[in-house]
Amino acid sequence: MTTVLFTCAGQRVDVVTAFQRAEAFIVAADLNPLAPALYHADRYVLPPAYAHPEYVPFLAGVIAEHDVQLVVPLTDLDPVLLAERRDELGALVLLPDAEVVERTSDKYVAHRFFEERGIHSPPTWLPDELPVEPDFPLLVKSRRGFGSRNIFRARDRGELDFFLAHTPVESMVQAVCLGDEYSIDAFSDLEGRCLNAIPRTMIESKGGESIKGMTIRDPELIELGRHVAETLEIKGPATIQCFRTPDGRHEITDVNLRFGGAFPLPLAAGGAYPELALALARGERPEPRLGQFRDGVVMTRFFSHLCLAAAEDGTLEPFSEELPEPVVSEE
Repeated sequence: MTTVLFTCAGQRVDVVTAFQRAEAFIVAADLNPLAPALYHADRYVLPPAYAHPEYVPFLAGVIAEHDVQLVVPLTDLDPVLLAERRDELGALVLLPDAEVVERTSDKYVAHRFFEERGIHSPPTWLPDELPVEPDFPLLVKSRRGFGSRNIFRARDRGELDFFLAHTPVESMVQAVCLGDEYSIDAFSDLEGRCLNAIPRTMIESKGGESIKGMTIRDPELIELGRHVAETLEIKGPATIQCFRTPDGRHEITDVNLRFGGAFPLPLAAGGAYPELALALARGERPEPRLGQFRDGVVMTRFFSHLCLAAAEDGTLEPFSEELPEPVVSEE
């Protein structure tokens, strides 16, 4: 059985349980002891913050103790660090080379890379590079943002100047995309070959994550996902976001090097990404299966919960809510 360490596990119960169904043993790590994914894993650990100097040594100790073969980050917080220091960890880190991770983490650098490689991306400027009379509306966006944080829509020059003056993060300015929005869930092997790319519609999203969507067998989007993944030299999962403009052009707005928030949809469609990841950890070389997924699978997400109680050693553990009556002692 392959042992997998998920870092910054957070709420990604969907990913944890999918890898368990693929017969992996899961160790989940998160700073927050209330992170739900911890309590669905086979083991869990509470590391220091990713910016702490002991973060990587702590993970290396966990990997050695549990004989971890595969490390998978689940947020945008620690991938640059893990890619840069992968040699210290002692397990396969499911990320591209450090320069690729850094390139995609900075959305302005990614935009320039796309332009250099002939991949369409919406017009984007640094604040001091703006044209004298840009077309509005425009977006002020964090260069290293995630979860739709620190994105502001400016309708005119006054709003643009205000948002640029008050945004709390290093930002860029981007044209508002017209047309239909799509995401492509791609997965590549350790040679950078795209094994599959599954497009889906963005019916509804909240906080930057899709909560309703449908897989579509669109040859142009499948090829776009393959081309972007292989041009970027991605290894492992990636979520590629784009707009199809009224003239049929595809503009890439973001590439995230992780399993997307809509991970259950490509999973249900037959993407088998956990199985592919585990195969890579075993040293296997799966063949590409582009286009092999179920078309028209619709996902609608909902809230769930997990209740915890203090164990005898002071830690938290799940408990059954089917309690006998009464739940309080009688006077």
